[in-house]
Amino acid sequence: MEPEEFDSDVLREFVLAFKKGKLKPIVKSQPVPKNNKGPVKVVVGKTFDTIVMDPKNDVLIEFYAPWCGHCKKLEPVYNELGKKYKNEKNLVIAKMDATANDVTNDHYKVEGFPTIYFAPKDKKNNPIKFEGGDRDLEHLSKFIEEHATKLSRTKEEL
Repeated sequence: MEPEEFDSDVLREFVLAFKKGKLKPIVKSQPVPKNNKGPVKVVVGKTFDTIVMDPKNDVLIEFYAPWCGHCKKLEPVYNELGKKYKNEKNLVIAKMDATANDVTNDHYKVEGFPTIYFAPKDKKNNPIKFEGGDRDLEHLSKFIEEHATKLSRTKEEL
């Protein structure tokens, strides 16, 4: 609730609208990128559902903070990963500044930076957290290969 003026009538209207399900949540979001054609898609609060929760695609999503040293170190590796899989029609490599955007799904908990999840197209509410491996091209690729529902390349070609 972000009222211009606050009194009992404004509060009553707000509660009634809430009970009727007529309120839209306020989602913290950076502007939607005009050009999002790079190998790593930029996700913002307003596009989380359309990109990450898209049932047609597997999505690897990195939640980062611009000031995080580990995130800065991961950026060139993550861009390489995006380039490696850029021709996969059913796989999206994405990133989101979690300090400037709300994560609109409770299944994607961000408790530190970077946090990386793989969201299979058929299990969007059961994402797989990347844990325990080195954050390098080899381990991130292996993680994708393990969990992807459909890749055009076979594992032997890798």
